[in-house]
Amino acid sequence: MAFHFSRPARARLAAGAVLSALALSAAGCSLSGDDEPTPDAAASDGSTSGGDVVLVTHDSFSLPKKLIRAFESETGYTVVHTPAGDGGELTSKLELTADHPLGDVAFGVDNTFAASALDAGVFAPYDAALPAGADQYRLPGDEEHALTPVDTGEVCVNVDTAWFAERDLAPPADLDDLTDPAYEGLFVTPAATTSTPGMAFLLATIGQYGEGWTDYWSDLLANDAAIVKGWEDAYYVDFTYSGGDRPIVLSYDTSPAFTVEGGKTSTAALLDTCFRQVEYAGVLEGAANPDGARALVDWLLSPEVQAALPTSMYVFPVDADVALPKQWAAFAQQPTSTLEVAPDEIAENRRDWLSTWTELTSR
Repeated sequence: MAFHFSRPARARLAAGAVLSALALSAAGCSLSGDDEPTPDAAASDGSTSGGDVVLVTHDSFSLPKKLIRAFESETGYTVVHTPAGDGGELTSKLELTADHPLGDVAFGVDNTFAASALDAGVFAPYDAALPAGADQYRLPGDEEHALTPVDTGEVCVNVDTAWFAERDLAPPADLDDLTDPAYEGLFVTPAATTSTPGMAFLLATIGQYGEGWTDYWSDLLANDAAIVKGWEDAYYVDFTYSGGDRPIVLSYDTSPAFTVEGGKTSTAALLDTCFRQVEYAGVLEGAANPDGARALVDWLLSPEVQAALPTSMYVFPVDADVALPKQWAAFAQQPTSTLEVAPDEIAENRRDWLSTWTELTSR
């Protein structure tokens, strides 16, 4: 979710992301490239720690190996990565295995699914020390601070402006436009049931249309909108910028910063379509290594990791003191306001909304 990529370099980035996902697809992959457990070691504060700490994440998790090696060297822990699908799948798996957790710590549950995970008892309390500005991203209602905000960003509809310019066709500007016959067959979005961006888009439509959201989705589907499993499928397979055949895609407000060539970006985020997403980390209830889990949560808030988030995962850090890449000022424009649905309303209605959405999209 290295900031001035030429088109070939951008293609290499996409290929690299795919290869990385394949390489880590088996549970129990060491993120530092060393499959052997690290022996117990003295941590930097003089305490003794060590052994495996199992990190369960969505498939888009990516951080520089040098940062992971530094964490392992400083703490004595070995980070073992367990990818668990897209954000929605991750949350579902964590809920289903709450009594027998998949690991020690999880990253990637976001504000569209977080209340459900808390209700299922997935996470143990841990009040991590937050960096400057991060308190605003805490999950409302999480009184025990079981979830720690790590990154944020707005999920927005994006367009391939170059594609539209070549055809002398004005791109859409808002959600209403996506149902216009002029854009029939041009939009692709990840599914709300398996993708946190997809769920964010569903919530954006609910925030915009209220009880009329089902009529909107009926019109959207009648206009041949495509629904795929996850964000990677939508952006890297179907989006025209990546070689697909659909020039309108659900992505992020940061995405145009990664499609820069010759000092200009060839994509744009539609800032009237955005829903804010916050991703959290948390210690799993019943973790075999809770000390390692807490250490890893703290590490995700460290200045080094926070600074790496934009280039690694296309998201904004929650640390207000971290400097952003220069290109983001020009190309990663954030909306002045976002479409919103209250967290308690999401918690109360999420299952019904998803059931209705599934029925609509399976016709």
